[in-house]
Amino acid sequence: MTKSIQREIVFPQSREDVWRALTDSAVLAEWLLPNDFEPRVGHRFTFRTQPNPQAGFDGIVHCEVLECAPPSRLAYSWAGGPVVNTKVSYRLEPDGTGTRVFFEHSGFDVSQPWGESAFQGAEFGWGKMLDQLSGVVAGLAARR
Repeated sequence: MTKSIQREIVFPQSREDVWRALTDSAVLAEWLLPNDFEPRVGHRFTFRTQPNPQAGFDGIVHCEVLECAPPSRLAYSWAGGPVVNTKVSYRLEPDGTGTRVFFEHSGFDVSQPWGESAFQGAEFGWGKMLDQLSGVVAGLAARR
């Protein structure tokens, strides 16, 4: 059985500002993790964070851009430590003068011994990071 983390977030800022926060490597690092992301399908990249040897995680998340349709859809694979075959996706829709973002991190295999704890850890982590995304997007809009 697999589980997914899903969030719906409304930003008062434009889709272009939100898109930049999701696809500009330096801005992405402000709210998520240091990375070598490029917004093009097929690009392989990594996120880097603190290792967790007890969980078999070396601190490197391996990803590949699966979908990139500015400024509305972005998806990439996500594999780090025992977590493999998962996918992160964002769908951006206009919402008045702002943007509605549908976020999903899918594919957590909770039938594995580590599955439920990996899912819960990711759910906690994404909650913090998506909160940080709101502040980063507001800052981008203010600098324009």
